[in-house]
This record gives sequence, C-alpha cells and structure tokens, in this order.
Amino acid sequence: MSAYVPHPEDHFTFGLWTVGNIGRDPFGDPVRAPIAPARIVQQLAKLGAYGVNLHDNDLVPRDATPAERDRIVRDFKQVLADTGMKVPMATTNLFGDPVFRDGAFTSNDARVRAYALKRTMSAIDLGVELGAATYVFWGGREGTDTSAAKDPRDGIKWYRDAINYLCDYVRAQQYDLRFAIEPKPNEPRGDIFLPTIGHALAFVYTLDHPEMVGLNPELAHDTMAGLEFSHGVGQALDAGKLFHIDLNAQKPGRFDQDLRFGSEDVKGAFFLVKLLEDARWTGMRHFDSHAYRTEDEQGVWDFAAGSMRTYLILEDKVARFNADAEIQGLLNDLRSRGGADSPERFSAEGAQTLKDRAFDLDAMRATGYAYEKLDQLTMEILLGVR
Repeated sequence: MSAYVPHPEDHFTFGLWTVGNIGRDPFGDPVRAPIAPARIVQQLAKLGAYGVNLHDNDLVPRDATPAERDRIVRDFKQVLADTGMKVPMATTNLFGDPVFRDGAFTSNDARVRAYALKRTMSAIDLGVELGAATYVFWGGREGTDTSAAKDPRDGIKWYRDAINYLCDYVRAQQYDLRFAIEPKPNEPRGDIFLPTIGHALAFVYTLDHPEMVGLNPELAHDTMAGLEFSHGVGQALDAGKLFHIDLNAQKPGRFDQDLRFGSEDVKGAFFLVKLLEDARWTGMRHFDSHAYRTEDEQGVWDFAAGSMRTYLILEDKVARFNADAEIQGLLNDLRSRGGADSPERFSAEGAQTLKDRAFDLDAMRATGYAYEKLDQLTMEILLGVR
C-alpha cells in the first residue's frame, strides 16, 4: 500500500476548479459548499500533490477592487509558501461571463475580442506573479452553434491574431512563460475551433512565434471525439509540443464527464502512463476532473487521493510490463523485423536498388505478429495475475 503514496516529485497537480467543484450540473443545484483556495492548497499538500493550477477568477472574483485583488493574492502566496506548493500553470476564464456567449478571441463582436485580450493580459500577470511557467488556452466558447453565423476562416484568423498579440505581450514583459492550447471537439459550443490535437498542432505552426506555443491535450476531450488519446499525445511529444497534459476519464459518446483518472478504460490509461514514463516526460501530471456529484467534502479528498494513487499503480504496472521477459521477448521479435530493410532517407541509388529488389510476398503474407498474445499478457499485468 505504501508504495503508492504520492510525493511532490511525482509532479501531480490539481486545479482550484477541480477539487473546488461544487457538484452543480445542468439539471441540479450545487451539492457541496465552496472550498476556500487556502484550504484546497493545504489539503492537497497533505495528500502529496506538487501544486495547484487556476483560472483568474478561481482566486480573484471578477468584481474585486485592486486593493482586494492584492490582498487575496498576498494571502494566497503566503499559503503557498507555508505548504511548499507551486502554481505551475494558470489560465483565464473566457467562457463563464455572458459577454463571451459568442466566444472570446473569436467573437463576431470586436469589442468582445478586445476585452478578452485585456482580461487575459491581467490574468497572465497574475499567473506569472504566482510562479506559473505555462499558460493554457481552452477555447470553450471559441466556435459556433450554427455555421451560418461565422466563416471559420475568420474565426481562425481572429484566434491567431489573439495568440500572436499575447505572445508579443509576454515577450515585451520579458516573462518566462509558454502557451499551451487545449483542444476540445464540442461543449459548451456546438462545434469548437481547434477540436483535436492535430488541428491545434497545425495551427501552432501558423503563428508568429510557434516556439512559444504548444499543447495541453485532455484525455476526456479526445475520447469525446472517438480518438485514441495516447496516439495524439505521442504526436505532440514527437513534435516537442507537449507543454502540459490534463488527466481524467471519460465514457465514449457522453458529455464531458471529467471522471477520476483511470476510472474508465484502464488499458487506455495504462498505455498513456507508459508513454509518459517511457518518454521520461518531466511535465506536470494535472488532474482536470472532479468528484462525483454524490460526494461530500471528504469524498472530494478521496477523489484527489485516488487520482494520484491510480497513476502510481499504473506506473508500477508499466515497470512490470517493461521487465516481463515474455512480453519483452515478443517485442524484441517485432523489433528484429526492422533493421535496414526500410530506407529512412532517399537517394537515387537507393531508390533504384529498392525498385530492383525482390520480396518474398508469400512469406510476408503468411507471417503473423502475435498481437493477440501480447495484448493478453498486457491484460494479465493489469489484472494482477502476472
């Protein structure tokens, strides 16, 4: 049991909005009282978390005066110092205020787009003041409910203009800050711009400062789109653009559930943990999820502890997978089929050699890959019988 106790060096983080979720849904009122940010920090520190992340108004109310803002931030920084907790990531709530009903950076109303920039610059200042090194953009309202309302070319242009503007702001302020775009296919808008990891990656390379901008993919969002999350994360890693990640769980074909990490599709969660750990990725393991609506405050802390514990259990399963002689034997057999048979670089001489080469297609067609056995052995690792 003690082997699965989290420690700050595991880089587990939660949002103030995740453990602070009050259990409201579209059909029901809140079931839990709000938890003060200071208490969230203190309790997560006791559970072994590394830090907390926040939207601007998770900490500072929208209508706070400058004096109130400074007092709130001062007191919060003291709690961080007392507990040793960090704020690795910050973001802006550009979806809750009715002013953003048609989007923030992509609203048809230029006044709204300007206000969104103003609010984001202030929120960036707050995030940097608290020590954030990554700033996430989730475009929850950046999209359409009817395609008659907006030319998608305009939406993408406005989105690009906003990110370029904010990159220049960060550079002018000499902040040490990177941006991460969080894709999502839909909800709350009918269709959201930059719906998948691939869309967001393509968008990044159209920016003025692509080196400053990467991705914050979320497990639930890719599952909503029917995608294999670890493949998208692998593509982001390959591109050097995995700046942050949101861990949770999701049943396919449902609304955005934000379930506790590993509570659905254990095999998918396993291969995600394997990818991150085998890659020795040093970023934050952020749990963007919340406790069931059935829970009281104790259930919230059980949820937070369970999220981290599950990751550590799966990390142990990864180590067992990587050390299993039979599994590694199968994988080595697969690797042995590689060699120099498939040329990596083109040359005229090599191309001619390849064109002249004779392949034993009958033998190639008859050879299996033993994936059934490999998958069964994986399941036995996960089910604890290996």
